Amino acid sequence: MTDFVELWIYLASTPLFGLTATLVVYVLAQAFYGRMQHAPWANPTLWSVVVIAVGLVLTDVAYPTYFSGAQFIHFLLGPAVVAMAWPIWLRRHDLRKHGLSFVVAALVGGAAAAGSAVALAWAMGLPDNVWLSLVPKSITAPVAMGVAEKIGGIPALAAVFAVLTGLVGALSGRYLFDAMGLGFDRAGWMARGFALGTAAHGIGAARANQVNADAGAFAGLALGLQVILGSLLLPLIWQLLN
Repeated sequence: MTDFVELWIYLASTPLFGLTATLVVYVLAQAFYGRMQHAPWANPTLWSVVVIAVGLVLTDVAYPTYFSGAQFIHFLLGPAVVAMAWPIWLRRHDLRKHGLSFVVAALVGGAAAAGSAVALAWAMGLPDNVWLSLVPKSITAPVAMGVAEKIGGIPALAAVFAVLTGLVGALSGRYLFDAMGLGFDRAGWMARGFALGTAAHGIGAARANQVNADAGAFAGLALGLQVILGSLLLPLIWQLLN
């Protein structure tokens, strides 16, 4: 037993631990997701986060130790986001045809996301630095951290809010869209994807891409628009108000 504990302590302290744990957990979560016929509640990102977080707590492994290995996967986030441009390029005819509508929808959606955060914070009486961290919740986490820092929020808290927002959107989007009567024709998938990418950024876009190619492409477009508009407009509006 002593030898096993010593071996575990050694393995848990190496970068290979974080990388291996992340890959193994996600592959198992993805397999479970497939067996559940892609039910929203079985989202592999959600269950990977839960399992890894619980595992780190139970094994008393510090997050920086885990991330020293997981950062190799984290690095791939940038190329993955850039890769979303290819499906959008394949649908460039739709961009030329509905370009202005997409920009207006992104502005309205971003304003609704930030406005709902302010309203929620006001209703709950949250401190200024907390609600300022909540404002960029519908922008992908790395950008949300930078925006929060610019407007007086807490970057780490902004990342948590962004991830939670993405997970909530990925889990609830299908049911909300069905309740709204959005169809399953091409226009319906475009609307579903764009809405999911606007509200739930990268996690929502990943969910949309798993369900339908058109939905995934326009979710990626919405994600990109929110990143550009949010990173430019939110700090500017904050400066004008102050």
